Amino acid sequence: MLSEKSRPIIEATLPLVGERLGSITPNFYRRMFAAHPELLDGLFSRANQRNGEQQKALAGSIAAFASHLVANPDTVPEQVLSRIAHKHTSLGITEDQYQIVYKYLFEAIAEELADVITAEIAEAWTEVYWLMAEALIKIEKGLYARQANDKMWTPWKVVAKTFAGAGCATFVLEPADDTPATPGVPGQFVSVKVTLPDGLRQCRQYSLSADAESAARRVFTTKLDDGGEVSPVLHRDVQVGDVLELSNPYGDVTLDDGDGPLVFATAGIGCTPSASALRALANHGSDREVMVLHAERSLEAWALREQMTADIDRLDGAGLQLWLEEPAEGHNSGFMSLQDVDLPANASVYVCGPLPFMKSIRSQAIDAGVPATNIHYEVFGPDLWLAGAN
Repeated sequence: MLSEKSRPIIEATLPLVGERLGSITPNFYRRMFAAHPELLDGLFSRANQRNGEQQKALAGSIAAFASHLVANPDTVPEQVLSRIAHKHTSLGITEDQYQIVYKYLFEAIAEELADVITAEIAEAWTEVYWLMAEALIKIEKGLYARQANDKMWTPWKVVAKTFAGAGCATFVLEPADDTPATPGVPGQFVSVKVTLPDGLRQCRQYSLSADAESAARRVFTTKLDDGGEVSPVLHRDVQVGDVLELSNPYGDVTLDDGDGPLVFATAGIGCTPSASALRALANHGSDREVMVLHAERSLEAWALREQMTADIDRLDGAGLQLWLEEPAEGHNSGFMSLQDVDLPANASVYVCGPLPFMKSIRSQAIDAGVPATNIHYEVFGPDLWLAGAN
């Protein structure tokens, strides 16, 4: 709950702080990594630091949280916090690290706002930070407590590696020790930790693409990013028999437990969480109405084509529509459009793909009469959309 003392100060300074967050957050990360370089080893993404996405996501989340408190001082933005907390727990963020972030973030704020900051402004923004931090810590403790083990990382052995689609690979892993494993939920992801050629360890989150509900199996599918750091190691260096470190499964964009219609709208490698959901629905013999909408460059580029079409065939209530940039007989040409799609009434819509694609499909779904609360999306990497960044 934001205090009455701080609320008018935050409201008055939010535009200025928001305007300068673009310089505050890079300053913060420079300070923190200079003092704690170990945080780049297996925790923060070096690639997202280089391209600026992590800075934008942090700035946007702080601004979104503060804006919510100004408008609703007695509540917190649960969706924003839930998404951040699931990402944090998949990386093993600990309570003590919030104090480290506070120290260097507020040193950066003091420097970047030196011309206007006062003790009262600093005190008000400190209150905002700890309201956000304490809310996240509480959620994260709950997420950790749900797991079958208390370990941040456990070893998993690669038992299969298959290539499919355009530069995509599916990895199947089984436990490499006797640590109890948590079953996942369709739509969740795991963090995968690898060692780069220069010795630095880096993590990335990958959606479980099949058999998510199994505690004895992890399946994820990746697309090679030639300019990336982790996917090239997975695709070129990791082989069957190798052992990888995986987190427990996390993620709050999961298949609902209802019996209403489902719509999966995906593009490219964004099909992975919907593939996991389809597998679960097929395994459970679901009779739900399921509409699968997928956009791809070509049929051959579709990484999980065989798995997804086989599971669609197993579901009596499921249908598929494709949009292909390279035309193929019987399928739509070009980019996905919902204009001529008859969406089921009261459907839950799950969207995953590049950010422009998701924004477009979400707007089209709302225009078609789907309530915004029925539309769910998953972002790979820092969530610039949820955070309110452009």
